[in-house]
Amino acid sequence: MENTLLIEKILSLKKEKNAIILAHYYQDPLIQDVADFVGDSLGLSHKAKNTNADLIVFAGVHFMAETAKIINPNKKVVLPDMDAGCSLSDSCPPRDFEEFIKLHPNHIVISYINCSTEVKALSDIICTSSNALRVINSVPKDQKIIFGPDKNLGAYLARKSGRELVLWDGYCIVHQEFSEKEILALKKNHPNSKLIAHPECTSYVLNCADFIGSTTAMLNFTKTDSSHTFIVATEACLLHQMQKNSPEKQFIVAPVVSTCSACNQCPYMKKNTLEKLYKCMKEESPEILIDEELRVKAYQSVQKMMKI
Repeated sequence: MENTLLIEKILSLKKEKNAIILAHYYQDPLIQDVADFVGDSLGLSHKAKNTNADLIVFAGVHFMAETAKIINPNKKVVLPDMDAGCSLSDSCPPRDFEEFIKLHPNHIVISYINCSTEVKALSDIICTSSNALRVINSVPKDQKIIFGPDKNLGAYLARKSGRELVLWDGYCIVHQEFSEKEILALKKNHPNSKLIAHPECTSYVLNCADFIGSTTAMLNFTKTDSSHTFIVATEACLLHQMQKNSPEKQFIVAPVVSTCSACNQCPYMKKNTLEKLYKCMKEESPEILIDEELRVKAYQSVQKMMKI
């Protein structure tokens, strides 16, 4: 089926089923353009919480759709492809994380939203890259903190907050692969450019950055900053929104290690396609289902985040 026809059918199904399509910035541009709301994890969480739709169609990865279900237990939440997972979430198996927590008694557990429902249930507070520093600073200074699963984000937060954090050893396969050497060479070729980076990047990349922030913060920075050329160190599909908002500016995807040809694109995000989106809306499947006892435990940590 051609994309134009698929889009027409998707728009028709939205009305018929009172559905809302929530898409992450890392989704294929075709999916972003048909969505009702495009955002980062925090924005999508708030949108999921406040929607009046009967059907939530989550164009993102599994943990994002799970978060929508955690917040909206009485609504049907579907994901175009159940195999749209997350390398960062996968790097933190719940049983291993539980044992890790036991090794550090008297610590509060703050977990990045890029984790499974089971890990959320083990956590005291959830955070996103947009509000992580605010969440850290909300905890009394004498309270010890475990932070997981992203060690790069955790190290960045430790530097920014001045707090000592016990870090889980996890990372995102996209943000781990940006090459400091190649980025510096690119900046030399574009001397008036600014490097903007997501805090999931390694410290080597962050130390070179002119601006560090969440996907939404990066997008907003490019709208208001006077520079005309930006090197962007995050998943490549964010550039779609940047170019739409600032068509007169130049956006360059930050280079990755030379042995990796497409590491600036998340393979899990790319599992969702326009055709799969249409099919999941039509069939209202695959559906996100979570055990109620587990959901309630996870909800407590998510709810604390939403209140900060």
